[in-house]
Amino acid sequence: MTRPPLTMRQATIADAPDLAALWADLVRRPASASAMDLEAVITAASASDDDRIVVAECDGQFAGAVFLRAAPLSPLLPEPVVQAISPHVVPAHRRHGVGRALMEAAVTFGDERGIGYLASASASSSREAHRFLARLALAPQAVLRIAPIHVVRAKLSAQRADTSTRHLGQVLAARRGQRRRREQDEEPALS
Repeated sequence: MTRPPLTMRQATIADAPDLAALWADLVRRPASASAMDLEAVITAASASDDDRIVVAECDGQFAGAVFLRAAPLSPLLPEPVVQAISPHVVPAHRRHGVGRALMEAAVTFGDERGIGYLASASASSSREAHRFLARLALAPQAVLRIAPIHVVRAKLSAQRADTSTRHLGQVLAARRGQRRRREQDEEPALS
């Protein structure tokens, strides 16, 4: 069985609704608002030399996309890497080489810029994505943990309260122990 033709191209404003649907789990907003936001992202990426959104089409149908960015790995490690952000394939087109083609686009993007490293990430719950990236020799380097600030603030406050309560408990236990020792020392004197 032959695979339908696969083409890769840079995203256009017309791709915004498809990208919003593809990346819906990352955007966390209604699809209509996400599409409007993605129009701005597409416009900015098109104007930048360091960003590119690559769209895969399989037999003329939207099949997947990846956001590519050339940037330093971190402020502490300024060596540039190609970040393959959110490489996603439409479920109907999985296992047809679309993911591999998206990652090949990332490698080409890096080659064009003389960048020697590629970084990507996948959802912690996506076993299939982890396996795919591992087969391409991408090894885990860090664990990225994310939480809303108000939740972290509440947890920090709870831990602070728990620590002060524990400290108070330790002080009270020490005082009870001192009292018991004093009482034990006084008992022989009374006999």
